[in-house]
Amino acid sequence: MTKTSPTPRVLPSSVSPVPAESLRHQVLAALAQHRIVTTNQLRRMLRPDGTRQLLSRVLQKLRSTGLVDFTVLPDDGRSRTYAWYLTPEGARLTGDLPVLRGRPPYPITSTTAASLKTPHTLAAVRAHLAFAEDARRLGHEHGPWDWTPEVSHSIGEGERVVADALMYYTVAEHQQRRKLRAFVEIDRSTMSAERLAVKLIEYARLFQYEAQPVGRRKPTATGPAWLRWYPVFPRVLFVLTGASRTRLENRMSDLQAMVAHHPLVAAFAGEVRLGAAVLEDLEQHGPAHPVWVPLTGGNPRPWTEL
Repeated sequence: MTKTSPTPRVLPSSVSPVPAESLRHQVLAALAQHRIVTTNQLRRMLRPDGTRQLLSRVLQKLRSTGLVDFTVLPDDGRSRTYAWYLTPEGARLTGDLPVLRGRPPYPITSTTAASLKTPHTLAAVRAHLAFAEDARRLGHEHGPWDWTPEVSHSIGEGERVVADALMYYTVAEHQQRRKLRAFVEIDRSTMSAERLAVKLIEYARLFQYEAQPVGRRKPTATGPAWLRWYPVFPRVLFVLTGASRTRLENRMSDLQAMVAHHPLVAAFAGEVRLGAAVLEDLEQHGPAHPVWVPLTGGNPRPWTEL
């Protein structure tokens, strides 16, 4: 049966895109893209030179029109931190925003869903902001729409690999531009180290997976399926947090052991750049500093030099 596209909805005038892209429009798009974001994260993402009050005013106006809502994060009692997400109506409206066209929806549209998703999602936004602020400092390109959460690809036999995020990043140096991509895995130390390392097997399977044309009786070589989306297979970056330094280093060692001892992953690591870093190191020093541990072994280095 042929699928039909839903009738486009028109944004109300108060949030309609304008040539200069109003801040309201950008906030709605950012919440649709990243699912749940704090006020301060939105400021750093969209108006790094602006004030928190500016974002707060916009968010409160959007809330008054029923397009966004918030959950209050646990804190030390000194202040309240709001984490914002789209309401069902806001999610429907943002489906027509040009910057999000062609991307699958993954909104958080209730307080219950927000409470379940908040810790992991905000950790992913923290990683994104570390790359974005580094890019701004270095004159590179990596903005709010260059970080797509939950990118899924088939790896055959009815299984899929789901990256926590797909990152696009352009290095601009010496009048040259180098476009880089990376699958980013956010690990908050809530799963076993073994389960984390198994994710490398899934990426190795994606690297070699070849989809077969529908209706073919005999296998026909079509080349790796990932070539439909990427000219070069993206790097795979693990960003770790949520535990002591010793425990995080042990988890990195387990990732390296998977590379060393699993034949499929070892072959994959010979073709694709793999690295791991601690989230707090990215925030303190920047991803361009030598804080990344190559999963094939060796000294820490910048992620662009893995």
